[in-house]
Amino acid sequence: MIMGTGAFVAFGLPMSANAKGEDEIAAFTGGAEMADTGITLTAPEIAENGNTVPIEVSAPGATEIMVLALGNPVPPVATFKFGPLAASQHASTRIRLAGTQDVVAIAKMADGSFAKASSTVKVTIGGCGG
Repeated sequence: MIMGTGAFVAFGLPMSANAKGEDEIAAFTGGAEMADTGITLTAPEIAENGNTVPIEVSAPGATEIMVLALGNPVPPVATFKFGPLAASQHASTRIRLAGTQDVVAIAKMADGSFAKASSTVKVTIGGCGG
């Protein structure tokens, strides 16, 4: 019984961060289905330093793009909003990652649909206190 409790405690922390990310996604999409096409997320496979990880997102026709780092203590890392006069629905930035984890981008399209892309980034030096 003690061993089972220890396993729950050891594995409960990442699941909690992932659950926060899933809650953020549900709030952003209202629980709507997400397509696997329509958005592109570019992130490095390996980041030498989690303090400054370059990413790019592109979703032609999007009105908003939310980026989450599911393994961070606070998963939402950026939200980009595009008005009707935006020349393109593309953004690039650098984000901080606590360690190796999935980075997820969700695009809200002009027609109200959603698209999702994800990428796993292996971090060799942690960024959020690691």
